[in-house]
Amino acid sequence: MGHALPVLGHSLPTLSAATKPAVLVLCGLWLAGCASAPPKNPADLCALFRERDGWYAAALRAERRWGLPVPVQMAIINRESGFVEDARPPRYRFLGVIPLWRLSSAYGYGQVKDATWDWYRATTGQADADRDAFEDVVDFVAWYGHQSRSQLGISPYDAYRHYLAYHEGHAGYRRGSYRAKPGLKRVARQVAADARRYRRQLAGCQAALARTLTALE
Repeated sequence: MGHALPVLGHSLPTLSAATKPAVLVLCGLWLAGCASAPPKNPADLCALFRERDGWYAAALRAERRWGLPVPVQMAIINRESGFVEDARPPRYRFLGVIPLWRLSSAYGYGQVKDATWDWYRATTGQADADRDAFEDVVDFVAWYGHQSRSQLGISPYDAYRHYLAYHEGHAGYRRGSYRAKPGLKRVARQVAADARRYRRQLAGCQAALARTLTALE
């Protein structure tokens, strides 16, 4: 996901060979300052946690606090944003060209809407939580899973149903709104497959990750 820059009605100046390298460097620095790049291999949970310091510790804290397993948390975040911290829905385009408003207020790693994020912050007392901060979002996903378990009786290990509830909301899930959405159910099955793969991978590197956490304490 990214940001499309409208160029309607604007022509770009021609750059000399001497100017191009400097401009490219400046553009690269500007982009680097806006957001960090997503993990190099999001399909491999062990590689992901080795690459991103603090992510395993944050996910483990969330699991211990709310009861939603790390593989389920990470499968949901991967599906929602691909681990892009400032991910947003696309803009509605008038006549298919002119970018206007975004299709929803969803933002960040978890693609959480404004109202849902406000509910989380008010309920947990985490007023400073940010949707583009991984440690906050992984706690949110686990907290939402806890709500799904409490309100809907969904097992913590059932990534398929957790994703349906995450996408449709608790009221929508209770109404069965997902039943008429075959595309959504396909996505939920993929989330469940990702969670199973993450679980197998984590079983092979969890001891090493635990040793790393112990060394940092």
